[in-house]
Amino acid sequence: MGNGERDKSTDKIVVRVDPDLEELIPGYLQNRRKDIEALREALAREDFDTSQQLGHTMKGSGGGYGFDSISAIGMAIEEASKSRSQDKVRHAVSKLADYLDRVKVIYE
Repeated sequence: MGNGERDKSTDKIVVRVDPDLEELIPGYLQNRRKDIEALREALAREDFDTSQQLGHTMKGSGGGYGFDSISAIGMAIEEASKSRSQDKVRHAVSKLADYLDRVKVIYE
């Protein structure tokens, strides 16, 4: 199973990550959960600068940790923020929350 493929028996998204990153991954994923809250707060304030910055950071960091989907979601948040689309930002934040709830990391 490749990076980001679903394991249909558990509806998890399986991501294979280099074991050298094992100590960093839980903190990285926890920080993305904190980003969800920050993004929701930014949306409530219509603070698209903050949501754009958070999306940009995710776009740049996800792939480096083996989470290409986080990079793609970050890019969607960044682009939606540039166009000041609350609905598109909200949708991308929902995708991030769903991804984090279902991701299963395997170190190999």
